[in-house]
This record gives sequence, structure tokens and C-alpha cells, in this order.
Amino acid sequence: MGLETLFSPSRVAVVGATEREGSVGRAVMTNMLDSFEGETVPVNPNAASVLGRETYPDVASVPGEVDLAVVVVPGRIAVEVVREAAEAGVGSVVVITAGFGETGSEGARRERELREVATEYDLDLVGPNSLGVVSTPAGLNATFGPENALPGNISFMSQSGAFITAVLDWANDRGIGFKDVVSLGNKAVLDERDFVEAWGADDDTDVVLGYLEGIDDGPAFIETAREVVRETPIVLVKSGRTEAGASAAASHTGTIAGSEAAYEAGLEQAGVIRAENVEELFDAASILASQPLPETDAVAVVTNAGGPGVMATDAIGDSSLSLASFTDETLSRFERALPEEANIYNPVDVIGDAPVERFAEAVDIALSDPNVGAVCVVTCPTAVLSFDDLAAAVVERQREAGLPVATCFMGGERTESARAILDEAGIPTYFDPARAIGSLETLSAYRAASEREYAEPTTFDVDRERAREVLAAGAERGDTRLGVEAMDLLSAYGIATPAGEVVSSPDAALDAAEAIDGDVVMKVVSPDILHKSDIGGVEVGVADGDVHDTYEDLVARARNYQPDATILGVQVQELLDLDAGVETIVGVNRDPQFGPLVLFGLGGIFVEVLEDTTVRVAPVSEPEATGMLDDVRAAPLLRGARGRTPVDEGSVVSTIQRLSQLVTDFPAILELDVNPLVAMPDGATAVDIRLTIDPDEL
Repeated sequence: MGLETLFSPSRVAVVGATEREGSVGRAVMTNMLDSFEGETVPVNPNAASVLGRETYPDVASVPGEVDLAVVVVPGRIAVEVVREAAEAGVGSVVVITAGFGETGSEGARRERELREVATEYDLDLVGPNSLGVVSTPAGLNATFGPENALPGNISFMSQSGAFITAVLDWANDRGIGFKDVVSLGNKAVLDERDFVEAWGADDDTDVVLGYLEGIDDGPAFIETAREVVRETPIVLVKSGRTEAGASAAASHTGTIAGSEAAYEAGLEQAGVIRAENVEELFDAASILASQPLPETDAVAVVTNAGGPGVMATDAIGDSSLSLASFTDETLSRFERALPEEANIYNPVDVIGDAPVERFAEAVDIALSDPNVGAVCVVTCPTAVLSFDDLAAAVVERQREAGLPVATCFMGGERTESARAILDEAGIPTYFDPARAIGSLETLSAYRAASEREYAEPTTFDVDRERAREVLAAGAERGDTRLGVEAMDLLSAYGIATPAGEVVSSPDAALDAAEAIDGDVVMKVVSPDILHKSDIGGVEVGVADGDVHDTYEDLVARARNYQPDATILGVQVQELLDLDAGVETIVGVNRDPQFGPLVLFGLGGIFVEVLEDTTVRVAPVSEPEATGMLDDVRAAPLLRGARGRTPVDEGSVVSTIQRLSQLVTDFPAILELDVNPLVAMPDGATAVDIRLTIDPDEL
């Protein structure tokens, strides 16, 4: 989607333009007349002119073509105004008017009508409830904000109009410029995916930034963002991370916020860089827009102050970066260039009496080391050091080396002109060493995302019809929650389960036990009792001679716990040697924005206490499933910690993928837990299952 008429219009109609002081219509007209290089046409049936411009009663009356209409009329007539603009051939519309989906049922109905009009006429529509749009190449400021944007190579979208006004004011003070700025509003038609796609194809946009309260179509966003980040970095602040924040977002823009785990997983899988606050957002934007990508994650620190150098080193230790190890040749060069008191190992300390020449030579040596991917220059003011001269020297050497550099010029007023020199050259500078290292970490994170190869999810040969029968049987009983009676669901998808069956009498239980070598596990089967071990509903190591009595005991305990519970019988199952394996969990939860989320982690009865889990958005590919095993803190247990035999990781990876395919194939599965999935040296076996289904989806 090009969105040419939105960002590069020749004629813009402001529908609802007025001269009334303090009105949105006047603010938009003023902003347009102050900056727009094309023609601005006011539309107002009750005025002959607005701010000296001839006014027309409606868009259809405007002679010639109108590319963009900015709508600031009351909500009750906004839909009809948009329809009139579409019928007049307008290609793009920005609806600034509020009073739509964010206000309740009547507003939601009005928003649906707006969407229908846009679909009927193929309109590119921003809003409603939008601050407007800015595009600096065209001088377009179709907003009612108090500040225009400076020109630049960053494009920025925000679901909050107020956030845009604050950011523009802040960015103007710091000389940060933008190419396009969009207030998304309620996203009735155009949403974050549309702008990511458009800016990804825009040669004049080097970085895409966003403030989002929700993503409407998670899987589609992931697909689009993955393609864009190959060439253009995307950095987002996602609010509504807490339950209270998500509730506030919903009341603000009508967003139904998805779970934080879903956003974290989805954005990581898309290659999007996540910022936690505005400072991180623009730290990332500044360095991504101006510095080259490092070839390695190894950083050299060059400083004239020991303490700040250690702070930078600590920040590297806390990050995904590493402290570069210098070659012997580099160390020899440092020995020749620096006094005996200096530290030639990383972090390099040129000591406090270093003049610019010594400091600059040390930076040059660090930049030339083949093991170094980036350099962080940390300096404090001294009587023998000119910050301005050092800044100029750093700029020169960075240009020659072509490696990324971040600086930390620690000081107040005396650093201002040096900062200006660095800013002009696109070298970021900070007071805090941790921020400088954080910006370099952003470069490495983007390099990894842009180079990532995405594999297609494996499609396994499975028995879908058998799986459908298992789910349908539960639905026919009126059960929305299923347990071990649904173990065949796993078998149908090629997931190993212990030998056994669900029986409905003591005699049948004995027959089932005798068909299994050794002692067995017996579990009461009831859709109404999820945590069976809590009520004594599980017996482990039952000998054949005790099967009859155990069956009766399990049913009696269930009846005593919940007299009206539905008892389907008792499962008799092969007893596995759990000590020979590691108990893990593979689970699924369906998120409203991203769809099924697949969880993996340390399982068993302590899963909710230890919370050692990781999440991916389904469908999960083999590399993504393998990465899930790497993510958990318990990974060493899987790989033979403390003399244990390593488990068959391939079987665990396969199980994750197969469950991912299962829940993708059957939207009726709302939640599913396989706990434990026992990972052993010779395979992985699903011992227990519970799931929640929506019968209407079958």
C-alpha cells in the first residue's frame, strides 16, 4: 500500500474549517496554511471564507480533484461527510472527529458505518478520533497539534494523539526530525500493519517508530513486520502491559488489549525492537537512523575515567553484548601509544591527563581491531581535554572506520557544543554510560533480526478425523473441559503417550492393568475435577492385586469432594520412570489478537510456582521450537546437568510443533496443557492432558 494521496497530496479539503477561536477546525486550517506546499481548501456550508480562503459547502462543490479530506465535523454527520468525499473521488480521508468506538455502543455503530463506507469506496482512512497526519516532504501538517515536525528520516505512528504532541515538542528541542507522523486513532480502516508496510517500501524512511495500545491482527502484523525489518528497523512502545494499563487502553481507544506474553512473543518473532519508554524509543531511533550495523556483538570501551568506564563495562555485562578481546597486535599498539599507568585491556583507560591526541589515537586503535564490532567512548571533563576537539576527532575516526560508535560525554554546559558536533555527524551521545551501551545493543538486536532466516512451520502427517472425533465426543456429552479421556487427541497428532485406557468398572480396570507390564498409575476421570492430585484422585504404583479397591477408592474420593461431579471412569496407565527424565509442560492459550500461543517450560506440580516458561505465537517452526528450549532457565537439566543423561531434545521440539499444528487446525481448542511431558533420553511422552473447547467452533 503506497498511501500516496495521504502523504503526498496536491489538494487538501478541510471539512469543518472555521475561524472560530479555539476550535479544531481553525487549528487544522492554520497548520495547513502555515506549512503545506499544495492547495488547502476550506469546506463549510455556513461560511463564505475561512482565513481568507474561499469556502465551499461540500467536497463535491470543490472544483478539480481533491486528494485528501480532513474531517473535523461533529460525529453525528461525520459518516455522511466521508461518504460525500468518497463519492467526489477523494482517495484518502483523515477523520479527526471523536465520538466513535471509544465512547460506547452508539459510537461503535457509527464506526462500523464508517468502515463500511471506506470498504465500499476503497478509501485510505485514518481515524476516527485522530490528531491527524504530518508529512514533512510535502509540508503537510493536517493536525490540530501545537507543533509541526522537523524534517527527518524517521516515520512515527501513535495510537495516542496526546503522545504525538508531547513527542513533537520534545523532539523539536533535541533536533530530532520525522518524515511522516500518523495519529492512528481508533484504527477503523488503516492500522499499524498498513503503515509498517508503506514505510517499509519508502526509501525516505530509515526507521519506523510506534506507540501502540494494541495490535488488531497479530499474525498478519508478524508476517508484514518480518518482511519490513529485513531492510527497515521497527521500534515500538507497547503500553497496556499491566492489567490496569490494559483496562485504561480499552477505555481510551476501544482496544481489546491482548496478553503481555502474546505481545512479547509476537513482536520478538516479528523482529520488532521493543522499547519500554520514550527515552528508549528515541535512543533506538537515533542510532538506527545514523550508525552502521556492527558485524559482531563485541564492544570496546575507551575512557579517561576509571569509574564511568567500569559502569559501561557493567552495562555490557547486563546486556546481550560482550566485552571485546583485543588481538596481540592491538595490545602492542596500545602499549606504544599510552603511558605506563594506562590500562591497555578492555575497558581501555587513557587516564585523566590524556590530551585529545592520546584519546583519539586510542579510539583509532580500538576501531581497527578485527575483534571489535562497536566502540563506546566515555569521557569526563579535565583541564587538559577539549570536548569539542575530542568530538571532532571521534567523528573523523568513526567515518574512516565505518564501525558504530556511541559516546558518553559526561558533563553539563561544557558538553553542549561537543554534543552538537556529534549530533550533526549522527553519533549519539549520552550522560549515562548505560544508555550508550543500550543504544549499541539496539544495533546488534536489529542486525540479528534483519539477518534472521524464517523457516516455514512443518506440516506433519496426522489423523485429523480422529482428533475431530475426540473433540466432538466431549462436545456431545456437554463437556467443555476435557482431561485424560482425550489422550487419543495427542496420539492422533503423533505425540507419544503411555499405554493405558479409560475404563468404567473395577473389572475393566484389572483387565487394563494386566495388559501393562508392572505396576500402573490410576486417575479418576472427570471433566469437573481438574486438579485430581489435590483431592487424592491419583494413585501411583498400583499392583494388579490392588486395582479393584483403588478403582472404588478413587471414585469415592471424587464423589465426596464433589457429589454432583460427572465421573467418566478411571484411567489405567503405564507407570513411567519419571526419575529418568525431566518433567516439562507444553501448553496453549488462545489470545484475542495473536491467536494460539504455545508455552514450554519446566513442568510437573511446581509449574505455577517456578514459572520457568517461554511463549511463541503459533504456528511454531522448528527453529522457533528449538529456541524455546534455549530460553528456559531449566535448559541445563535437559542437556545433562549434574551427570544426568541428556534428553532427546528433538522429540520435545517435535511435540511443541505438533501441538502447535493441532491448535492451529482446531480453533475449537481454547486452552490445552500437556503436563507433564516427560522428556527422556529416548523420547518424550505426554503423561497428562487437559483442555477447554468451544463446541460452537467444531
